[in-house]
Amino acid sequence: MQSHRLMALVLGINLVLLGIGLAESWWGGGLQGVVNLALVAQGNFAVGVLVRQQFFVNALSRVVMRVPKSWPLRVRWALAKGYHLGGLHVGGAVCGTFWFFGLTVVAVGEVAAGLMMVYVVQAALLMGIVMTSRPKVRARRHDLFERMHRFGGWGLSALFWVGAVLLVDERRGDESLVSELIGTPTVWVLVVITVSSLVPWMLLRRIPVEVVRPSSHVALVRSGSRTPMAGTTRAISRHPLRQWHSFAVIPTPGQDGFRMAVSRAGDWTGEFIDAPPSHVWVRGVATAGMANYGTVFKRVVYVVTGSGIGPVLAHVLAARVPHRLVWVTRDPVKTYGQELVDEILAAQPDTVIWDTDAKGKPDMVKLAYAAYADSEAEAVICVSNKKVTWSVVHGMERLGIPALGPIWDS
Repeated sequence: MQSHRLMALVLGINLVLLGIGLAESWWGGGLQGVVNLALVAQGNFAVGVLVRQQFFVNALSRVVMRVPKSWPLRVRWALAKGYHLGGLHVGGAVCGTFWFFGLTVVAVGEVAAGLMMVYVVQAALLMGIVMTSRPKVRARRHDLFERMHRFGGWGLSALFWVGAVLLVDERRGDESLVSELIGTPTVWVLVVITVSSLVPWMLLRRIPVEVVRPSSHVALVRSGSRTPMAGTTRAISRHPLRQWHSFAVIPTPGQDGFRMAVSRAGDWTGEFIDAPPSHVWVRGVATAGMANYGTVFKRVVYVVTGSGIGPVLAHVLAARVPHRLVWVTRDPVKTYGQELVDEILAAQPDTVIWDTDAKGKPDMVKLAYAAYADSEAEAVICVSNKKVTWSVVHGMERLGIPALGPIWDS
């Protein structure tokens, strides 16, 4: 996948930097080696943080969405994979961690005991974050992953600043600490990382919601808050320091606010449906989702299962691009309510609704290809579980058909 190629690109660039560093003895001769390694490590961390920054993601999405449809399909297909930039996040974080381990080794005997202790604690935190971010661990222990990522990340940010100040203080000589900090590149990289990380939390707020439960499987959430761009997702929480979960936001044309569909998929969503709150916490801004990149195509097929209808419903209602919708779900009226089904059919009368209670489970690849061929679309966009999504996306692309879908990259 493109995200894996981007990870490999980051690794390749870092290997080149390693070769240059070995040739020029970046880490030879006292504190300067520690300074050099710190700059490379923080540069990698900056890449990892910035490509996940909400405003950057939205800006990239808007640029791609403005690409003329007269451009060659191959070019638009490549640009539609812009959401794979998460590969840079993983690559930057992992490579930055390895550089920091190298810094910790080089710093032995070169820095004061206090700074050395800071580096050791940082290295331990980095190892904890990387290990709990592994896909299998994240899937089995998501709560642990989230806490380690959040609180470990906050701790690292504070320790990075402590380490930077102590290192500058050790090597500043007769210069003032402030002037040396201003003249240190690593400090400015830290400023960028810190501001990027803080902005979403500076926009933290608690908003009222109305929750309707058409069935025990799903809750439809309504908010009169500001109306986001169609096709975005928003993370919500019942407590700002606990679990956060992202859901597609569905603006209703001509109305303020947005809706969300929360399906039962674990303890948190189960509790949300069984005991719905009157308010939820949100932070930052709604972030462009994967399906936004599909607007570079002249016509698309949306293939969704179950609550995957949420991420594409905003696109169906907004009608940004001609499309065909294929929705595979358990009894749609019983599960999601007659009102939602009627709204979908009113917006897209050609929608194919496959009721798995009545018809059983279909061959998703064949179903997607049939809709693609019948509608003369340029691309297929699939939103389902991991197994089905990858089966459809890779199945289409093996046939030379552009296809997009969530990648669960980080």
